[in-house]
Amino acid sequence: MYGIIFLVLFLILMTCIGVWGMRKTKTLGDFFLGGRTMGPWVSAVAYGTSYFSAVLFIGFAGTQGWQFGLNALWIALGNGLIGALAAWVVLARRTRRMTQNLDTMTMPEYLQERYGAKHLKPLAASIIFFFLLPYSASVFKGLGHLFEAVFHIPYDMALLIMIAFTGVYLILGGYFAIAVTDFIQGIIMFFGAMAMVAVLASQGGGLFEMLGKVRDRYPLHIPLEKRPTALTILSLVFMTSFGTWGLPQMAQKFYAIKSEKLISTATVVTTIFSLVIGFTAYLTGAFTHVFFTPESLPKNAAGGVLYDSIIPVLLTGHLPEVLMALILLLVLSASMSTLSSLVLVSSSSVAIDLYPARIDVKTGKDRSVAMMRFLSAIFVIISYLISRFQFSFIVTLMSLSWGAVSGAFAAPYIYGLYWKRTTKTGAYAGLLAGLITEIGLFFILGAANSPLAASCAILVPFIVVPAVSLGTKAPVPSLVDRAFAGVS
Repeated sequence: MYGIIFLVLFLILMTCIGVWGMRKTKTLGDFFLGGRTMGPWVSAVAYGTSYFSAVLFIGFAGTQGWQFGLNALWIALGNGLIGALAAWVVLARRTRRMTQNLDTMTMPEYLQERYGAKHLKPLAASIIFFFLLPYSASVFKGLGHLFEAVFHIPYDMALLIMIAFTGVYLILGGYFAIAVTDFIQGIIMFFGAMAMVAVLASQGGGLFEMLGKVRDRYPLHIPLEKRPTALTILSLVFMTSFGTWGLPQMAQKFYAIKSEKLISTATVVTTIFSLVIGFTAYLTGAFTHVFFTPESLPKNAAGGVLYDSIIPVLLTGHLPEVLMALILLLVLSASMSTLSSLVLVSSSSVAIDLYPARIDVKTGKDRSVAMMRFLSAIFVIISYLISRFQFSFIVTLMSLSWGAVSGAFAAPYIYGLYWKRTTKTGAYAGLLAGLITEIGLFFILGAANSPLAASCAILVPFIVVPAVSLGTKAPVPSLVDRAFAGVS
């Protein structure tokens, strides 16, 4: 009962924010970046809520928490210190200044203007479209299964509810609505996650007692030959931490912050938020060794472990109804914020990067905001269809998405911020090297080793870009001077 009440109030609030955001959204810059007027707290929490979704709380926490035990906490530490703190320190200030110098709003636009490469933008936009859209569908899928388990709402109905309300506030209010709702959702996530761990820990005798029980029971539950290797853990930490540096939906938060002076505050807030969310999620996953045995884990008809069901079963069985309703909002908040960012960036790949005729030649009216709203609606519908029908090739794209996108963009993006000698040929080579490496290693190593494939796909372009750049003609000085104006 509490869950239904909280859910209805939450969805009404999201809709109202969307209407409010619509009144403040007049131009394409307003819709996609909030007019570059976002404050540090809003920007920081928006970064954190885009980082963590139902995939973390339902999928990663359950899978890695059981399989890795307390070693899963290394992932949380890496996410907080590398994925959040280091990302803001290394990338935010230069990204904010350089995208303003180049008058760009998207990753494909930035790459085109930074390197003077007219074909780089459509290539980059195509990668975003083909790989981020299936990723958004995977988030919808995880959320649908949670609603099915907690509220006993049919999976199809749960998908429709989530997609409808995500679409409403995104289509109406654009980035402004996303940022404001992210802030509200972030507060729910922050306090809800800590309350979740506190209640679970209290049932096992306290936090330190629980940690000791996990440490003692993990060897009994996971045989030595089935435990993850150091390379597996390291690659997963690297993929989920440094891998975020090349994701367009994360870099967007740097573009939109109001001024460079606010970046220090945003850095601190993002780091604290990310550490709390990461550690609470993976701690909950590790606690499964106290509440379950290998025999009592949820399983399918064939006897295989249903890792995505471990956390929902744990929470519904051990949390009071009011807190369970809050946790449901926590996961819902994490997922809706991630989804809205993914859909916005995916639709921009067409509306901004692949749609040149923004001005109606007859009326002179700017059609870009209307196009963004239309495409956001279309992409939300496509996400529903992917989540609903789970086409086999789409499932493969979901598994490839993180490594393919970050592998393609991280090196050209970061070298472009720091190294003036980077050439457009080097950028092309790095983008293609990352994409080809991810696809090739994914099929060679198999889906079980996808973190290793993604890590290699991110690292290889950092060798390719400078090697090719040093062997090709230096960029035009005026192009470099424009990009680096005021960059210290």
